Amino acid sequence: MLRSRVFALAPWLIAALCTSSCRSHSDSAPTEGPASAAAAGSAAPGANDPGGKEQYFPLQSYRVGPYAAGGSGFFGGFIDYMQLVNTRDGGVNGIKLTWSECETEYVVERGVECYERLKGGLNGAPAAAMNPLSVGIAYALIDRATTDKIPLITINHGRTDSTDGRVFPYVFPLSLNPYSEISAIVNYVGQREGGLDHLKGKKIAVLYHGSPYGKETQPIVELLAKKYGFASTHIEVPHPGTEQESQWLQIKKLAPDYIILRGWGIMNPVALKTAAKIGYPVDHIIGNIWSNSEEDVIPAGAAATGYIAITTHPSGRDFPVLQDVDKYVVSQGKGNMEDAKRVGTGYYNLGINNGILNVEAVRVAQGKFGAKPLTGEQVRWGFEHIHIDDARLKELGAVGLLQPISLSCADHEGGGAVRFERWDGKKFNVISDWIKADRALLRPIIEESSTKYAAEKRITIRDCDGEAKL
Repeated sequence: MLRSRVFALAPWLIAALCTSSCRSHSDSAPTEGPASAAAAGSAAPGANDPGGKEQYFPLQSYRVGPYAAGGSGFFGGFIDYMQLVNTRDGGVNGIKLTWSECETEYVVERGVECYERLKGGLNGAPAAAMNPLSVGIAYALIDRATTDKIPLITINHGRTDSTDGRVFPYVFPLSLNPYSEISAIVNYVGQREGGLDHLKGKKIAVLYHGSPYGKETQPIVELLAKKYGFASTHIEVPHPGTEQESQWLQIKKLAPDYIILRGWGIMNPVALKTAAKIGYPVDHIIGNIWSNSEEDVIPAGAAATGYIAITTHPSGRDFPVLQDVDKYVVSQGKGNMEDAKRVGTGYYNLGINNGILNVEAVRVAQGKFGAKPLTGEQVRWGFEHIHIDDARLKELGAVGLLQPISLSCADHEGGGAVRFERWDGKKFNVISDWIKADRALLRPIIEESSTKYAAEKRITIRDCDGEAKL
């Protein structure tokens, strides 16, 4: 029943939901049929590392199920960027990148199993970092990754308090943590209303995915509601989000001025189509970072036209790095996407950004530890010393695609800004400059939470100033 509903909404997602396109740098042909956890750690032919010249990225991916569109797009972009670095640059200072995939189906238990299978590296190549793209899996891996000294990358998601690297030395919510996301959205709504002071008396509803990810931002919504005087309402949509009639009837009765859509997967197009049925204005629905890709709007058809969402990674191919991906990877038949039309979508471009940040961490760490395969502990040092300014963005071909970002021992987010884009029925168009979150307001809240976590876990808080002097 579920899959028939999904196909009715998005026929072009059938391949993503039913097959797994698992490739590596030495095997460009797709693997037909769903991958299984039992096949975890399997490497492509020729992926051995006899001379110690490869750096391994284990991928806890998901290419089947109701969230396949996001998973296949993200991991496809990530893999294509690593393909680009290998093909165009010969690797990172001569160190080739290698990877293997383990299908999690977005299930926490499978994600943990995949982690345990892959954490030891691949044929002598050490694991650089874990990138599960799942809040549930990430939460389950925090203690394990910290013990094993492997960076856990939760780009644009995860525990907000893991921004505090003093307490979470191996967890990196890169670019945008959940609290920054909400703060930036409220700042944008304030701009639309003529100033934050004009939010007083307004009503904002949050339609959220019924998961830890969806619930993560409730405290900050309440804090901002109290600060600016708007009324907030939280409305849950149970996983996976195919049934929303009762929620939208509640919205119709409430008549909020704005809706923040914290969706994921099939929940997003269903929300847009249901909103149209009750006559709610689509341009007053603000999608969050996991509700901002073509895969979220195309299945909704005309109901999505005018929809606005935030992004840290605008859609499109008009970026030099995407043009290089096409030149060196996709046009050569080595691309990871079965449907090349998905190259340049929001989920794919997030994968590109994630690839840039992971590779930059390796590159920076090599500057300290040498041009060789690095341990997770060494790559963690690289992440904490990433500094990508406008000049570096130009070198990377990512101006406008990736925000300037600087990380440190204490700050594992590094960005905290978003842009807003509007769907015109055919493509997303950026409609704002970078809008920053109120990080000064959020940092004390983050530290209060992380300090409590440290006390509960008996974690000694790092002395970042002392480490900097070493």
